[in-house]
Amino acid sequence: MIELLQQVFTGLVSGSFYALLALGLSVIFGMLGVVNFAHGAFYMLGAFGALTALNTFQVNFWLALVLVPVVLGVFGMVIERTMVQWLTALDPLYNFLLTFGLALILQDLVRLKYGVSSQPYSRPDALNGSFNLGLFNYPRYQVFVLVFSVVLSVVVWVVLSRTRVGMIVRASTERPELTNALGINVGRWITPVFGFGVALAALAGVLAAPMRAV
Repeated sequence: MIELLQQVFTGLVSGSFYALLALGLSVIFGMLGVVNFAHGAFYMLGAFGALTALNTFQVNFWLALVLVPVVLGVFGMVIERTMVQWLTALDPLYNFLLTFGLALILQDLVRLKYGVSSQPYSRPDALNGSFNLGLFNYPRYQVFVLVFSVVLSVVVWVVLSRTRVGMIVRASTERPELTNALGINVGRWITPVFGFGVALAALAGVLAAPMRAV
């Protein structure tokens, strides 16, 4: 029974990464109608961004948890403005080719920089050790990842469903023509939403770095 509960917790922690990835992917698809095949590459860049920040600039995990998603979110906005936006009105196949090709390019650039050997990324000292969950002990970092992901998902849901910004984003997704007719410029929201989706993927990558070899 205890072993089963441990496996359930492990599955929940793994699922939290996929939840953050899916959240970013669904936001982008809902707003732009674009299936971002480079989304996994941004997840990868999040992990390697945290590693680079530590090795090059001595940026610790907590700061990387904020800075790396912000930097990659801005990078995603640049990608949307310079590439993706020109293809949204065309056949979806063009978006597939663009984002799939971008994923291959990013993967090869990382491979050239870091090689194919995995590199360790240490957990923050505050999250070493384990929590006593009653029936068993569970690694403190995994508990943090699970709680953090749940809280973040709830915050994003509240923002999208309860705030003016969220209502504009949802209206732009469901009825873009009507939203434009009401005087809201749908186009100005597309780039930030794309960047936000990329930032969520990068955030998942930063969280995954201490658990898995980068």
